[in-house]
Amino acid sequence: MNTTLHFALTVHFLIRLLVLTFLSFSLTMLLTPVYTHFAYRYKWWKKPRTEAWSGGQAVVYQKLHAEKHKRLIPTMAGLIFVVAISIVVIVYDLNRSETWLPLAGLIGAGAVGMIDDFMNIRSNGGIAGMPARYKFLLYSLVSLIGGWWFYEKLGVHTIFIPYIHHLNIGILIIPLFWLVVIATSNAVNISDGLDGLAGGLLTSSFAVYSVISTIEHRYSLAIFCFIIVGALLSYTWFNIYPARFYMGDVGSFALGTALGIIAMQTDTVYILPIIGIVYVAETGSVVINRVSKKLRHGKKVFLSSPIHHHFEAIGWPETKVTMRFWVIGQVAAVLGLVIFLINRV
Repeated sequence: MNTTLHFALTVHFLIRLLVLTFLSFSLTMLLTPVYTHFAYRYKWWKKPRTEAWSGGQAVVYQKLHAEKHKRLIPTMAGLIFVVAISIVVIVYDLNRSETWLPLAGLIGAGAVGMIDDFMNIRSNGGIAGMPARYKFLLYSLVSLIGGWWFYEKLGVHTIFIPYIHHLNIGILIIPLFWLVVIATSNAVNISDGLDGLAGGLLTSSFAVYSVISTIEHRYSLAIFCFIIVGALLSYTWFNIYPARFYMGDVGSFALGTALGIIAMQTDTVYILPIIGIVYVAETGSVVINRVSKKLRHGKKVFLSSPIHHHFEAIGWPETKVTMRFWVIGQVAAVLGLVIFLINRV
């Protein structure tokens, strides 16, 4: 009887997961024409940046993407999947203790990103958008509120460290939460630089976190992750080369924030850099180039950063860079899952 009941519950979970994933995909598809109508009518064109992430003029970047910048490509398409994900999660009222926090982070960071995108649309050149210090403060506010909720309302005071197991750090969980979320959201934002790149990478990341959540019996969180996967598959359909639109900061920061929060909820921060190895490499290349230019009188390690532009600069087509980074992201996601399972034994 217990075996039969367990099987029935498992089937019910899988059906619900797949149905809600399909609904998320379908709703995102249905909302896409609505977005494109307003995006083209009100000219939400993405402004090309003229300043490099590592400082100075983005000469290599401008040369690589000169033809692309002749096209008028709308930004802020992240609005589509932020709205679709929110509707599906709220309507189907998944377990609040598991889904409210990542959903709130998704919406809060998305709202800040939307302001930044509007400023980008109205700007001319540079790293267009909101000044970095204001953006940092607003994202920090979202992260710290989330950290307080995590500590006070969900009662989480420990962090899992391999071989040490659960270390009680008390209220220090709040600054740790802030650090993880801020680092992840910025890394995802930096990685969103080629057609289809971020969409494919994030699909792998959230899919593996759905598996991890299922193993931890956080079934609503697992469904939440796959709702995001469904929305991302729809978005990526239109964003692969040549992109019809870009997700903008409203999308990249929303998803990066949700990913960081889910890593905290599943107590798997130790494998997040492995699952997100491409995000780490992208961010690391920016830091390395910036430091190198300061210490080596303007000399860079990479021809352009983030590193996906370096590979373009040495002759790789944009589509090859994207798909090879997808493969790396998928392999890294599986490796992260293996390490997680080893630590569960």
